[in-house]
Amino acid sequence: MSTRHAAGKDEAFKVDSRRTVGYVFARSIIMGVARSLFRPRVRSFVPIPATGGVLIAPVHRSNVDFVFPVLLTKRKMFFMAKDSLWKVGLLGRFLIAMGGFPVHRESADRASLQRAEEVLARGEVLILFPEGTRQEGPDVLEIHEGAAYLASKTQCPIIPVGIAGSDRAMPKGATLPRPLRVSVYSGAALQPAPLSESGKIQRSAIKASTEELRRALQVAFDAAKLL
Repeated sequence: MSTRHAAGKDEAFKVDSRRTVGYVFARSIIMGVARSLFRPRVRSFVPIPATGGVLIAPVHRSNVDFVFPVLLTKRKMFFMAKDSLWKVGLLGRFLIAMGGFPVHRESADRASLQRAEEVLARGEVLILFPEGTRQEGPDVLEIHEGAAYLASKTQCPIIPVGIAGSDRAMPKGATLPRPLRVSVYSGAALQPAPLSESGKIQRSAIKASTEELRRALQVAFDAAKLL
């Protein structure tokens, strides 16, 4: 990715919580297609908070997983998307309008981390997949520490979300999804790792919070399978 491309994307993205007419229309189309194709069953342990920063942390088994957390709340959500999508015509502008911002997954991307932090600090909803790339199988084995770090830095709660059936609806290698039912379960909110007395992030607390999130994701994933 060239410096010129990166700079352009940095300038284009702004945390804008407005639900414009275009945003509402596009979201309604996406949700309509998702409901028709996947007939999703959705359950929440508690409702997603109506205000304030919230980090939504789903399991990741399919390319269509990004659609399902949107069913949990009417609030506008922000999310990371691989930077290569910005090379596809006007897709990058559309993603930004829908709350997306680019992440360079081949190496540590501080710019995307700063954008994610800004989203939460401004009291918005952020979708972040703790497993990173798509995984396979029924178990949540390892997750990255980014979710716990961002939650601690901004002192925002984390909502673990299980998504069951998306791996069958659109498995790895598939170019189009199949019309199969998908179930979504959002678990109880996890409190962020506490800061030190001086207001700094504690490495040991982030590690413990990450393991707590991994276990909660497994519980939510198992619960989604039972819906």
